[in-house]
Amino acid sequence: MNPTDHIQVVTFQLAGLEPASYRAHCEAAAPAFTEIPGLRAKTWLANPSTNTYGGLYAWESREAMEAYVSGPIFGALLANPRMDHVTTLDFGVLERPTEITRGGSTGRQHRGRRRLAGTNVAG
Repeated sequence: MNPTDHIQVVTFQLAGLEPASYRAHCEAAAPAFTEIPGLRAKTWLANPSTNTYGGLYAWESREAMEAYVSGPIFGALLANPRMDHVTTLDFGVLERPTEITRGGSTGRQHRGRRRLAGTNVAG
């Protein structure tokens, strides 16, 4: 992670669109996201049991995220009647703890996960 990184979480619910159709749409739309200035990565999110979908975006800066939010792709999401209850949250990155937990490129190799005390799943 870089100190200028900015994270955005976008969620919405599908309205009259089947999950399989949405997945096909995502696969077709994904290449366009590789061309968005300042977008380092996007993770596509889906929870069919709650009808919640969206994306986790890693931006190079808050300004890049703001340009996206005011641009045509995000505008099309907001205008799409098949995407309901659109929310967006954004966050700055705490650089040092993120580096410690390998949230960015630190040059160290990950050698496996340790089980966290009191949990059933490694975090």
